[in-house]
Amino acid sequence: MDRRPTIIDVARHSGVSKSTVSLVLQNSPTVKEETRVQVRASMAELGYVYNRAAATLRSATTGLVGLVINDLKNPFFAEFAASLQMKLSEGGFAAVVANTDEDPGVQSQVVGAMIEHGVAAIILSPAYGEGDGGFEAIKRSGIPTLQVLRRVDSDQCPFPFASPDYQEGSRAATEHLLQTGARRIAFAGGLPDRPVTIRRMQGYRDALAAADLPELILTGRSTRMFGRDLADRLAREYADVDAVVCFNDLVALGLLTGCQQSGRVVGADGLRIMGFDDIEECAHAWPPLSSVRCDIASFGEQVADVILRWIGEGTAPDPEWLSPVSLALRASTGVPPA
Repeated sequence: MDRRPTIIDVARHSGVSKSTVSLVLQNSPTVKEETRVQVRASMAELGYVYNRAAATLRSATTGLVGLVINDLKNPFFAEFAASLQMKLSEGGFAAVVANTDEDPGVQSQVVGAMIEHGVAAIILSPAYGEGDGGFEAIKRSGIPTLQVLRRVDSDQCPFPFASPDYQEGSRAATEHLLQTGARRIAFAGGLPDRPVTIRRMQGYRDALAAADLPELILTGRSTRMFGRDLADRLAREYADVDAVVCFNDLVALGLLTGCQQSGRVVGADGLRIMGFDDIEECAHAWPPLSSVRCDIASFGEQVADVILRWIGEGTAPDPEWLSPVSLALRASTGVPPA
């Protein structure tokens, strides 16, 4: 080699990512010993010399992972972020957290800032809307990036995706309601045409098709207000509805409130309500709210493990992986307390 070898040369020679070589140079505990030996052997063979002083100036924020969330006000996303951050800390990394409030322009801004500050990876629950959201900048940077919990069009953002198995969750929830005797089941909440809404809705549609029963899809913003207003709408327009699968727990909790305000019974002798996500408040609502349990804390830890391996070993995850879900059954669907 006619010139001084660089960290990129070492990465190519050893068959790992540039980030992995950097972590070896920093003696990071996230790198496997066999990978560490392989990288150091390449350094020796190429004659690579590490200028630690210069690297320190270049990488003052080494050890940071960017976490970009579309709605941190939602307890579901907040619990995910907290769990992820704690697991990253165990691996020697700190999370730089940004809330985009469903604004692609804000997302583009914070993504650009994270790239400029040298984050080792980005974990992104993307905002929906106009604009590129910083995806082109991420692609140019080559930084390991994982979409979580929701995704944008794969052509626009060709990064791996991880989430709980939403489709299986809504299928199991609908089948549970059918088993309780419900025959006119609505799906409520979620904005139409969004991939996350379609996924959360699909299992519901599959279960009703298998039972040869009609669908009733009432989309809208996934908020408590929408759920509360839905109670009046059901009474006025859909009096035959005897059960509802909600897009998320916020809609379901709002629907609980609306039913209480109007005097409608919820549970075995009235309207059966099923939430989605199983945030902590579900167990403490009245009546306690049945929900699709995504185990979001465990999911956050899994995502952190995936990112740490990607940074430390250069091993990218599968294009898509889904974590299992279960049902947390409570009084709102007629299940008596244990």
